[in-house]
Amino acid sequence: MKETATHQQARLLLHNKFVVILGDSIQRSVYKDLVVLIQKDRYLTLRQLKSKGEMSFELDCLVEGGCLNRMNNGTEYTEVRQYQSDHHLIRFYFVTRIFSRYMQSIIEDFRHGLKPDVVIVNSCVWDISRYNPKWVDDYKANLKRFFGELKSSLPEETLIIWNLTMPLGERIKGGFLVPEIEHKAPQLRYDVIEANFYGGTLADNYEIDVLDLHFQFRFSLQHRTKDGVHWNAIAHRRITALLLRHIAQAWGVMLTADEVPEQKSIYDCSTKFAAAVNSDSFREEFTSDSLSGAFLSFEDKREPMPHRHENAENFQPAVQPQRPRPRRRPQQKHYVPPRHRVDDVLPSSSSYFEPYEDYHQPLNHQFVMRSHHSRPHYAPYTHHKPGHRPFHGY
Repeated sequence: MKETATHQQARLLLHNKFVVILGDSIQRSVYKDLVVLIQKDRYLTLRQLKSKGEMSFELDCLVEGGCLNRMNNGTEYTEVRQYQSDHHLIRFYFVTRIFSRYMQSIIEDFRHGLKPDVVIVNSCVWDISRYNPKWVDDYKANLKRFFGELKSSLPEETLIIWNLTMPLGERIKGGFLVPEIEHKAPQLRYDVIEANFYGGTLADNYEIDVLDLHFQFRFSLQHRTKDGVHWNAIAHRRITALLLRHIAQAWGVMLTADEVPEQKSIYDCSTKFAAAVNSDSFREEFTSDSLSGAFLSFEDKREPMPHRHENAENFQPAVQPQRPRPRRRPQQKHYVPPRHRVDDVLPSSSSYFEPYEDYHQPLNHQFVMRSHHSRPHYAPYTHHKPGHRPFHGY
């Protein structure tokens, strides 16, 4: 299966949905790639991957922190970003610890304000390196408090996904690795494996979905950047595809892609991209906005595809309505795909959302751990509760 996703699939799957992403710089790039894919079939540039705290990124806005305050690599650094369109709302919170007073204020926003449909969260590297040399007990205690508070503040229908931390390199450098803890660098990649075990086990105990990105990228280390911590645009598009497929399966629909839109061949830009990822500068050498779907599969190599106009609006829609198959137990309630489509355009392609034939049975899929309750389809950010003033000024 091609581990990639298209603009049409992303915008229709997340139509009228509120998505929250919590975490460090890796999660920030997850947010950025999703914001780009919601708008067009394009990849993040090297500068976009490296930038933080900017006032605006691809029509989003900086709500709090970042360049509005003093930029730093301290544990008190904050950054809240939000992208909002007529049919999508995506928000990102930068956090350096899985449970803190700041995290409590975020959870209070969820408790009294707008309820997210999807929460994607990870916090590990900062937790195990910047706060306590003997991090195990503190990290496990904070995980339990976070999972408990988050579950109690959100409705049962909200899908929570815990991302396991991706593999670190043997030699690493990054914003979190200040000179005082540089001696920990060689051991951190092993500590991450241990922390992933605790995080994944506790998340499962709290009935939270787990997406094992460490496992998924263990043989894709060529896509890790020179600092040993971050990942390139190709890897982040694969993360987005894994997340979208997970969300689709958890909601009881099948995200298929029989036809990937024709994109510029990887052979036309691989040389420039290789030079960019091996550089510490901000040069815009990753100039192509399109890579071949075959390269993103991480499985085999295909023949180069012909170039197609990069205007996303000219792409054929990637999702078309499909008649639901007969249910074996019609008396049960299940997820029903929304009737209203983005821009009121009927898609027409061989790619579509297809309901599961046996979706009355518990889902058995390698990326989905359990069935989830269906949630009424609505436009969430048009129904804000006025009784509570959010902490973060939305």
